[in-house]
Amino acid sequence: MTDKNTRKPLVLVDGSSYLFRAFFGMPNTLTGPDGRQTNAIHGVLNMLDSLRKKYDPEHMVVVFDAKGKTFRNDLYPEYKATRPPMPEELRYQIEPLHEIVLAQGYPMLVVPDVEADDVIGTLATGYDGDVIISTGDKDMAQLVNERVSLINTMNDAFHDIQGVIDKYGVRPDQIKDYLTLMGDKVDNIPGVDKVGPKTAVKWLAEYETLDNIIANADKFKGKVGEYLREAIPRLPLSYELVTIKCDLDLSCTGESLSFTKENTARLVELYEEFGFRTRLSKLKESNPEVMAELGELAPTEGGMPIVEEITDVDYQCILTEEQLDEWMDKLSTTKLVSFDTETTSLNYMDARVVGLCFSIEPGKAAYLPIGHDYIDVPQQLDYDMVLARFKPLLEDPTVLKVGQNLKYDRSVLLNHGIELKGIVHDTMLESYVLDSVSNRHDMDTLCSKHLNHQTIKFEDIAGKGKKQLTFNQVTLEEATPYAAEDADVTLRLHRFFAPQIRALKSDVPNQEKLYREIEIPLLKVLSDIERNGVLVNKEMLAVQSVELTTRMAELEKEIFEQAGEEFNLGSPKQIQAIFFDEEKLNLPIIKKTPKGQPSTAEDVLQELALEHEVPRLLLEHRSLSKLKSTYTDKLPLQINDTTGRIHTSYHQAVAATGRLSSSEPNLQNIPVRNTEGRRIRQAFVAPEGRCILAADYSQVELRIMAHLSGDEGLLSAFSSGTDIHKATAAEIFGVPLEEVVVDQRRAAKAVNFGLIYGMSAFGLAKQLNVSRGEAKKYVDLYFARYPGVKAYMEDTREQAKEADYVETLFGRRLYLPNINANNAMLRNHAERTAINAPMQGTAADIIKLAMLAVADWLREGTTNTKMIMQVHDELVFEVDNDELDLVRNKVVELMTNAADLAVPLVVDTGVGINWDEAH
Repeated sequence: MTDKNTRKPLVLVDGSSYLFRAFFGMPNTLTGPDGRQTNAIHGVLNMLDSLRKKYDPEHMVVVFDAKGKTFRNDLYPEYKATRPPMPEELRYQIEPLHEIVLAQGYPMLVVPDVEADDVIGTLATGYDGDVIISTGDKDMAQLVNERVSLINTMNDAFHDIQGVIDKYGVRPDQIKDYLTLMGDKVDNIPGVDKVGPKTAVKWLAEYETLDNIIANADKFKGKVGEYLREAIPRLPLSYELVTIKCDLDLSCTGESLSFTKENTARLVELYEEFGFRTRLSKLKESNPEVMAELGELAPTEGGMPIVEEITDVDYQCILTEEQLDEWMDKLSTTKLVSFDTETTSLNYMDARVVGLCFSIEPGKAAYLPIGHDYIDVPQQLDYDMVLARFKPLLEDPTVLKVGQNLKYDRSVLLNHGIELKGIVHDTMLESYVLDSVSNRHDMDTLCSKHLNHQTIKFEDIAGKGKKQLTFNQVTLEEATPYAAEDADVTLRLHRFFAPQIRALKSDVPNQEKLYREIEIPLLKVLSDIERNGVLVNKEMLAVQSVELTTRMAELEKEIFEQAGEEFNLGSPKQIQAIFFDEEKLNLPIIKKTPKGQPSTAEDVLQELALEHEVPRLLLEHRSLSKLKSTYTDKLPLQINDTTGRIHTSYHQAVAATGRLSSSEPNLQNIPVRNTEGRRIRQAFVAPEGRCILAADYSQVELRIMAHLSGDEGLLSAFSSGTDIHKATAAEIFGVPLEEVVVDQRRAAKAVNFGLIYGMSAFGLAKQLNVSRGEAKKYVDLYFARYPGVKAYMEDTREQAKEADYVETLFGRRLYLPNINANNAMLRNHAERTAINAPMQGTAADIIKLAMLAVADWLREGTTNTKMIMQVHDELVFEVDNDELDLVRNKVVELMTNAADLAVPLVVDTGVGINWDEAH
C-alpha cells in the first residue's frame, strides 16, 4: 500500500469559479473562426495546463456547477436572485469547454441540485491524503486543514492554514462564521448590516465563534449592536447557506478520479472549430497518427476523396489464442476500429453474437467466429472467454469505433452485458447527412455507389427463402470473407465519407454539427428506447380482432346488397366492373390508369365516397382490414417472449426531412382520429403502479412557420397564447375572435396546415367541400392578413431554385433535384417540398434535441422513468405513479427549451393507464 504522505496530492478544480474569472479577466478579443468569444475557454484550459504541469497529479477532477437551482434555493428562494443573468458570450462557451476538458482526459463532474463547492468539499473530506483545491472562491477557505490547501492559479496565491489566517484574519474553522456575519451581496445572503471584514475579524478575535457573538449580543453598543440583534433570527439560515456540504452521496471517490486517454480525434475537431491554432499544432506534432485517427487517410483530389481500388485483400479467420493476442494488441493501440457483429437474428432483442469482425486498415480485416454450430465445424475459441476479453475494449470510450448501423450492434452486445462505447462514426449516418434525398443507405448500396465494389450478399452464402441458413450454420470458409468484408468496406466507406463530413465544418458548419451532436448521440438514445419497449395487452387486441372481423362481415354484406352482387373487394378489376359499368353502379370516372382503365386508387374512392355510399363502405372496410392485419392480429405475435413487450425499430436514415420512422411494428401510423385506432392505442398499457405520460409539441410546425417567416400577425397570436386557428378564422372572415364559430375555425385550421404542406386552392376546396372559388378566397384572405408568410414562401421558392436545396433552422440540408425541372408536375412538387421541408425538418430536429436532453436527464438516475416511444412530435414515457409530477414538469421544461424560437414552444401532456388515455 502506498504511504499517503509520499503519494501525489489529489487536485480538485473549481471549474465554475475559473470560468467566470477567465471570462471577465481575459481579453474579449479572443475569438474563434465564427467571431464568437473563446476567452473563458482559453483561460480555464491554461489554468488546467498550469496545474497539471506543477503537480503532475495521478488523481484530479474538474468540477462545474450544474444547470438549474440547488438545495440552497429550496432553503432560501432569494438565494443568488440578485445576480445578473449570465452573459450570452459566456453561456455558449460552457458546453464546448466541457467537451474539451473531457476530450483531454480530465475526469469531470457536474452534479445536479448542489454546487461545485459541495462536490469538492465531499471529495476533499473523504480523501485519505493531501488535497489541493484550485479555486478563487473565498468560501473554499473553510475546507482548509492540515491536509487541504488552496491555490489560485490566476495569481498563483497559495493558502494553507497560515495562509488563510494571513489573508482573511481568521482561522479556516472560523470562515463560516466570518462569511455569515458579513453576508454576501453577490449570492444575496443576508448578514449583519454594516458589518464588513474588519468588524467580523474583530468580533471573532474577541468571541471566537458566531454562537458566542450571538450569546453576547446585548454587550454590543451603538448602531452596530442594534444591527446585530436585528439580524440574529436570520443568521442560522445564512450560516447554512455559506456552509459547504461535505457528505454528498457521490458515485466516485478521490482515488477513482484518474485521467483517461485523451480523445485526440475529438480534440482536433474542437481545436479547429474554436480556432485554437497553437494547441492544434502541438497536438498534431505529438500525435503523427492523428490523421489516421480522423479517418483522413483516403487520398483526395479537389477536396473530394479518390476511391481506393483494393484488389488484393487479407481476411483472417481467428481460431487460436495466438492470433487473438496479436489482434487484441493491434485493436487496443489503434485509434479507430471498424467494428461489426455477426448474429443469429435480425431481431436485436433475440439476437446472439456468432462472431466479431474488425478492421484497422483498408484491405485487411479479421473474423473471430465463436458461435458457429454446424456439424464438423472447426474448433473455435471459447465463447465466454472471447466476450470477456473484448468487453473492456468494446466499453472503452477512448477506443474509437466506426460501423454501419451500430445501433443494432450496440443492442445485440447489450444482450451479453456489454455496452458499446466510443461510437464516433456510423457510415449509414454519414451517408444520410451528406445526402438525405437518397433513400438507400445500406452497406451494399453504398459500396456499389461510392466504392464501385460489389459486396458478397448474405443470400450468396446462406441461401434464400425457407431454406435460408442462420449465420451460425454458415461454414467458416464462407463466413470469413463475408464477415471480414463487412468490417473492411465499412472502414473504406468511412474513409470516403470522412473528408466530406469534415469539409462541412467550414462549408456547412451547422450540418457537420448536426451529424456530430444530434445524429450520432441519438443512436444510443434510440437503442435505449427500443430496448425499453412498450407493454401491450394481447387479450385486449384479440377481442378487438374479433370485433373488427364482425364489423367487416357486416360491411361486406351491405356492400354486396347495394351493389346487387358479390365481388372480390380486393380486386381492382372487379371493383372497376361494379363501379363504372353503365348497367351496374355507373359511377363517374374521375381518373384513368396509364393503360386507360378507370382508376380505383384511394384518392379516387375518397372523392367518390363524398356522394356515393358503396365507395364509402368499401373505404371503411379497407381501413378496418388494414387495422386488423397490421395491428390487432400482428401485434400479439411481435411481443417478445422474454420481456413481454413490443420492441419497434427506429430508423434515422430514411425520411429526407430528418423525421424518424419505425417498423416491426410501425408505431407512426396507428390512427388517432378514429375510434378503432384509439382502441388499438388502449392496448399499449403501463404496468401496475406505473402510468403512461405522453408529451406532445403543440402546433410545432405552425410555430416554426411563425419563426421563419417573421410574420407579425402569427408572432403576435402565438406569443399571446391565442388559439391560432381561431385567430386565423377571425382574420379571414373578418369577425371578432370571440364570435368565431366551429365551421370557421375548421376552415382556418385547414388553411393553416394546408398552406404549409403546399396545398392548392383545389385541394383545400376538396377538404372543406366548398367551391374552388370559395377556397381561393380563403387563401387570398390568409395571405392578405399574413403577408410575411406569403413573402417567406416566395423567397424560399426562389432561394431553392438558385441553390437546389433548402435548410432547417439547425442547418440540415434538404436537396431538391427537381426544383428546376422542365416537367411541371415534378417542379411543382419540389416547390411544395421547398416550403414544407424547412418546417418539417426543423420539427424533426427539435424533437431529436428534446430526446437527447430528456435522455441525459434520465441517465442521472433520479427517477425510474423510461422513454418508451417517439411518434411524430410526441414522446411517450412509462412513469412510476409517485414520480409523475416531477417527471412531467421536467419533461415539459426540457422539451420547451429544446430550441429558441421567436414564439414559445408549447408541450401538451396527458396521463393514463394506457396510451389512448394519455394522448
